[in-house]
Amino acid sequence: MKKKITIAVDGHSSTGKSTLAKQIAKQLNFIYVDTGAMYRAVTLYAFENKLINNTELNKDELLKTLDQLKINFQVNPKSGQSEIHLNDVNIEDKIRKMEISERVSLVAQLPEVRKKLVEIQQEMGKSGGIVMDGRDIGTVVFPYAELKLFMTASSEIRAKRRFEELKAKGDKATYQQVYTNLMQRDKIDSNREHSPLKQAEDAVLIDNSNLSLEEQFEMIKALALVRINQ
Repeated sequence: MKKKITIAVDGHSSTGKSTLAKQIAKQLNFIYVDTGAMYRAVTLYAFENKLINNTELNKDELLKTLDQLKINFQVNPKSGQSEIHLNDVNIEDKIRKMEISERVSLVAQLPEVRKKLVEIQQEMGKSGGIVMDGRDIGTVVFPYAELKLFMTASSEIRAKRRFEELKAKGDKATYQQVYTNLMQRDKIDSNREHSPLKQAEDAVLIDNSNLSLEEQFEMIKALALVRINQ
């Protein structure tokens, strides 16, 4: 029986963390968890319940209802992909919209929100056999993960990828809006007081600016198999 390791995938926005993590999880028959989607779920809740007004967040009201939020992942039988549910409603498509992307850092920087979601994430990973991506997986959630990856790419390439993804979904955001949003999120994520985005000392740095999806997948699959067979 193969060893069930924990794989932590951290990195900047729009570096393909989720795509890679899904591929690796499927290849190894591990569970995949998109932690960024969890923060987006809380942001969506705040947005839909009028707790966010432009760039102002009603922190006190959000924290009052935080324990009432049920966040989990369920496999879509049609696609075979793990999708996020909030209070038993599939919100996978809603959380990817620009209006949520522009506000998620307001929610993600709250220590109370991070503490709550980290507890859920750690519970999910207790038995190993998990691939989790986010901003602080290798540093906070699973500091003892057997394999840690930190993914990056040039800001222009990341913005182009995100813009094309949104355009394909019918979103009207402009390239400049996407680029500005990415730069703002990088700054907030890297400089927040609690659980800032940073590369763990023992993480493998992956700059995929000039890597194809296949090249990246094969590289990381090889790294994972080394850890599994150790």
